[in-house]
Amino acid sequence: MLRVNSKDIMPGDTYLSLEDAENEGLNNIEEAIDKGAACIIANKGEYSVKTIIANDTRTYLSNYLRELYLEKMDKIKIIGVAGTAGKTLTGILLYQLLNKMGSKTAYLGTNGFFINDSKEETATTTPDIYDIYDYINRAIDNECDNIIVEVSSKAIENRYIEGLRFDIVVFTNLILKSNTEEENQKYINTKIELFKMIKKNGFAIINKDDPYHEKFILPQNRNIFFGKNDSDYKISNIGLTYDYTEFDINGVHVELPLLASYNIYNYLAVYTIARVLEFDEKDIIEATMNLDQIDGRYQKVKHKDNLIIIDYAYNPEMIKNVITYTKEFNKNRIITIIGAEGDKRKEERQLIGKLVTENTDYVILTTDSPRYEKPEDIIDDIIKGINKDNYEVVINRKEAIKKGIDMLSDGDILLVLGRGHEENQVIGNDNFPLKDYNEVIKHAKPQ
Repeated sequence: MLRVNSKDIMPGDTYLSLEDAENEGLNNIEEAIDKGAACIIANKGEYSVKTIIANDTRTYLSNYLRELYLEKMDKIKIIGVAGTAGKTLTGILLYQLLNKMGSKTAYLGTNGFFINDSKEETATTTPDIYDIYDYINRAIDNECDNIIVEVSSKAIENRYIEGLRFDIVVFTNLILKSNTEEENQKYINTKIELFKMIKKNGFAIINKDDPYHEKFILPQNRNIFFGKNDSDYKISNIGLTYDYTEFDINGVHVELPLLASYNIYNYLAVYTIARVLEFDEKDIIEATMNLDQIDGRYQKVKHKDNLIIIDYAYNPEMIKNVITYTKEFNKNRIITIIGAEGDKRKEERQLIGKLVTENTDYVILTTDSPRYEKPEDIIDDIIKGINKDNYEVVINRKEAIKKGIDMLSDGDILLVLGRGHEENQVIGNDNFPLKDYNEVIKHAKPQ
């Protein structure tokens, strides 16, 4: 059997050296031989077992896998999700919607590999091609109609998806972060490469409201547009409440059981894909009403007449976005619970402190995952950016969440930020069970 991880080698296997893959490459060849590899495929060298020299081992692998799975690939639709933001939410919403409509679907992305209502953790948003084919093969063997694959820029740039062909690719948005035109153009070009991997007569689903959308309109694809502007699937009449988000799509009324205006675009992409897959709009709307919240992504809990929102936002940009979306529909005060991770992004801490105290009404500073730092030192770093007195410190996160809930009144909103779906708090080398949602439910009275 051909393998790309030397640690998985069994006697008689062939080891292919992917010299540009993380933790693999030429340095692992001797380990593979020691474990019984009968053949080595590499781009250079002479070894004590049969050796095949390939100028480009990644192209060799992609050709091998494509040939190996050629017949099976026709049994499943591969749907790629690309963009700077919204990939995970769009992918999981689509996974939910298609399964609720009876179209068996798997999902592969940031939150793991979902199939048959089970979830497996994955090491990265988009695994390397060898693992991707394994996941697709498992989806086919489980009689899935579709598999949704989140595609990161790293995966495209490092050729993790080389050789794959997609039935549908959706473009959510593009946010340029570099200060140089050269780096920004490289980022755009990387994203465009995915849209060159769409099958003949395949669909490109494009957010027409994004200022860069025209760059993703390629003549060989069937380009379908969604957005507020002149689009194939046009949204209008948006309303935001503490319970749901409502809007119309081409005159069809939708009540989405998710909050925050950004979810409108995520859902609109999903709705468009479902229509492209020829699902009836009535079936789509019925399934939409039964969509589940995304774990730790603007996840709501009603408490009396108040609202608690749990979100993964941990850096200034994400935190600012969550606050902005919340201000679109809040009735009274916004109270924020937040900390910062230990041993990471220390330069952001002061900005986080300034951001939350100046843009929300009250802040409880607490512990995230301190790792090898003292929680008090992390919080002191956050406080250095604060110029107001609308905050307090509660080191224990469980106590901070309880206190935040106890403070709620008259339609307030409590933001519990930074950890989202994470289930463990990391202190030193140890992991301690701590999930924000579970702590919220202990003290809230969901309506």
